Amino acid sequence: MGAGGGAEVLQGLYYQARYIDAVELNPQIADLVRNKYAKYSGKLYDNEFVKIHIADARGYVNRSDKHYDLIQLALLDSFNASSAGLYSLNESYLYTVEAIDEYINHLTENGILALTRWVKIPPRDSLKLFATAIDALKRSGIAQPERHLVLVRNWNNSSLLIKRQAFDVEELDKLRQFTQHHGFDLAYYPGIKEKESNQFNILEPDYFYIAALALLSEQRDTFIEQYKYDIEPATDDRPYFFHFFKWRLLAEIISLPANQGILLIEWGTITLGMTLSQAIIASIALILIPLWLYRRNHKESIKPISISYISVFAYFFAIGLAFMFIEMAFIQKFILFLGHPLYAAAVVLCAFLVFAGMGSAFANKYSARFSVMSIFLGIAGCCVVYLFLLPVLFKLLIGQPDTVKIVLSLLFIAPLAFLMGMPFPLGLSRLAASSSETIPWAWGVNGCASVISSVLAVLLAMNYGFNMIIIIALSFYLLAGIVVYPKLFDRNPVRNSG
Repeated sequence: MGAGGGAEVLQGLYYQARYIDAVELNPQIADLVRNKYAKYSGKLYDNEFVKIHIADARGYVNRSDKHYDLIQLALLDSFNASSAGLYSLNESYLYTVEAIDEYINHLTENGILALTRWVKIPPRDSLKLFATAIDALKRSGIAQPERHLVLVRNWNNSSLLIKRQAFDVEELDKLRQFTQHHGFDLAYYPGIKEKESNQFNILEPDYFYIAALALLSEQRDTFIEQYKYDIEPATDDRPYFFHFFKWRLLAEIISLPANQGILLIEWGTITLGMTLSQAIIASIALILIPLWLYRRNHKESIKPISISYISVFAYFFAIGLAFMFIEMAFIQKFILFLGHPLYAAAVVLCAFLVFAGMGSAFANKYSARFSVMSIFLGIAGCCVVYLFLLPVLFKLLIGQPDTVKIVLSLLFIAPLAFLMGMPFPLGLSRLAASSSETIPWAWGVNGCASVISSVLAVLLAMNYGFNMIIIIALSFYLLAGIVVYPKLFDRNPVRNSG
């Protein structure tokens, strides 16, 4: 999986593999190996024992009915970018509990899953992957995951081996002989003794050995909580495998002398936090300054500030946050279904913009017939149904062709997006009848909320998952409904305003 230039494929052929499925997401890479560099590669992807598949690895496995002696996923990212924390904002459905469970289910009875990651000190990737594998094995119905795991490392990468059946004595003897001969360190295998680890690439302390035993013990949760980095297993709901940063670590890193902690910072998360701070500061200025200027220029014709302005702010800010929260969550969720972030962004944004626009037009034409609260309840109902239904639909339909999945995605999103397009124009139409001078300000409040929420949604999802983002969004929608119930913005309520 992630065949790239074919190094692992070539290695498989060297060791006389009878058949190899090579899965590569980028068709241009495969084309280079197959055509432009065909002579250099020995026509690797045209070998009779090799079949190249242009597909997302997770999607390929989900729709495949084959079983393999070896499934290999090795170093798909750059060491420099990974070590700097630049991937921390990238969702990856390749390293989640559900993904590894799927890989295990596609192994033969004695098959092995091999996952290789870069070594960082203090370790992050390797330990998070180890913890994720434990959960995946339990999910597969394996009661003693410690018998199915082996972790080997050298100076710059580690390989986690996961076996469908427990490793036997003969296999472990071969493992010890191999590592001794080639200078690899055993970090964990069933029955490992402390003196067998940390022999060649010596660490003080031996993070990998200590962590592996802790993650397999009853103190697992305490160890994960107290560890310097976030090594909580990634899931399909929280697929940020490369997110390791804990905010509480920031003060400790900054306190280190001579900027020694600079290399320990996950810069992707820090950058996102700084972006959110800028958005909040700019939004406060863009909301309060226009309001202050308006009131100063019209102080003789308006009354002192009342609950109306607070209600207008609360309504339009809440629906701005909620709309973007749901949209961002759905983009991320549909990456798994559509197999590529570009497809998900294009399809989900298109669906929300088109169908929300249709909902806005419908609401504008028939605004007098609707209660705003009824719309919010409809949105809440759709989201609750989707939280339970989408995972099932994705699993059933993920094997369909891309064109079919795109059409299905549009249909899935259409009802929710249609309803989500209605609160904004309904609010504006009722505001026009009661306090039309505040419409430009309300529009600005909604715009500022949309900018803040697009950044805030990612930060929250990294820590709490996309389902929680949707639940928070529904809370904002219901808050907006409470604000306008039973009348709108407490100033000159109009008939049928809900």
